[in-house]
Amino acid sequence: MTAATHAPPDRTGPAALADPLLHLTRYNAGNALRGLAEVTGTTSRLWLEAVTGSTRPAALAARGLTWWSTVLDRRPPTWHLPHEIVFSTRFAHLRDFTRPADAGDAVVPTLVLPPQAGHSSTVVDFSPQQSQLAVLRDAGLTRLLVLDWRPATRATRHVTITDYLDVIDRAVRLVGGGVNLVGNCQGGWLAAVYTALHPERVNTLTLAGAPIDFHAGESVIAASTRAVTGAFGLAPYRALVAAGGGNMPGRAVLANFVGIQPQAEISRQLQLLENITDVAHVERYRVFEDWFKHTQDIPGAFYLWLVEELFSGNRLIHGELVVDGRRADLADITCPLFLLAGDTDHITPPAQLFAAADAVGTPAAQVTRRTARGGHLGLFMGRDALRQDWPVLMEAVRAHSGPGPGRRGRTRPVDGAGPRLPAP
Repeated sequence: MTAATHAPPDRTGPAALADPLLHLTRYNAGNALRGLAEVTGTTSRLWLEAVTGSTRPAALAARGLTWWSTVLDRRPPTWHLPHEIVFSTRFAHLRDFTRPADAGDAVVPTLVLPPQAGHSSTVVDFSPQQSQLAVLRDAGLTRLLVLDWRPATRATRHVTITDYLDVIDRAVRLVGGGVNLVGNCQGGWLAAVYTALHPERVNTLTLAGAPIDFHAGESVIAASTRAVTGAFGLAPYRALVAAGGGNMPGRAVLANFVGIQPQAEISRQLQLLENITDVAHVERYRVFEDWFKHTQDIPGAFYLWLVEELFSGNRLIHGELVVDGRRADLADITCPLFLLAGDTDHITPPAQLFAAADAVGTPAAQVTRRTARGGHLGLFMGRDALRQDWPVLMEAVRAHSGPGPGRRGRTRPVDGAGPRLPAP
């Protein structure tokens, strides 16, 4: 199967800038109005309660102080499932979540690539009740590893796409040379690139909320990036990276996410205010805010590469992406492919992900498309997706991962693979 081809849009002149900017302006204006309406409604209700005596002023003040201290009390996110660090590089840890009792299981190892978008990789083990890793393990994928992307520093600002692909390859070789790859969002397009370059090392490929055709569907991020690069090239992005000391600041990425849906931020804070005495609600708020607001920087060289090659150039879907002299052709992917999109995902619309189905060389009968209810983050840690969608997909992956003809991954190490390393 050949890669899908599309005529590239005209990115020159004011006409190229008009449509994306108009769409972005309308979208943000609508979100701002919805957020303002919600603020007005909740504020009016609380004021009415105070005036009518249904809530005493002193109690209202105490509620406000508790709310404010909760908003400000942020802690680093943590991993929840037991594991060990197998190896570390300057920009990644390989974490092994295989239980000792499962270490000898005759099942293809599964390697999870979390998003790399200014937040901690712990989103795949979000909480004891909402853990994508636990769902994978319960589905029978008992040999389970994760590449944990570390915050960028001045020493790692020059880390490139080659470094990311090399650390994936090191992990794959270490566990025997064949894996099930599971990639979330940015981890998904990274998994697709790796699989296109090393198809013989990937048993199955699962992509969730991952942009493959970056220009498909209605995406505010894609539209704004095309508008900015069409008018100014990479200059604005280089300026952001320079301001971050050579890295893309995680706080800038967070500001962009909040700006896309300001009403979601406002709603979350107002719901906390209204439920500040509800212990369960406050705990759910803490867990999410600790992950969402604890940002980490992205290596500048890597970030600028992905803006130019993928968000702007959209070269992966066109079969034009070249890494270190090798073309990453999606048509070279022939393993079973599992695609999970969110029906209201405004970050990666389903069309951006499902474009992979027509671009890969996998037989149509071995391509599974599934649409979950909810948005982008809900795909990775939402209760509905973890209960209804991931178990179905991962049980299908497991069916391809045991001994027998359904298994593609190799059980013996490829050249260069070594024994498991001890934790540092």
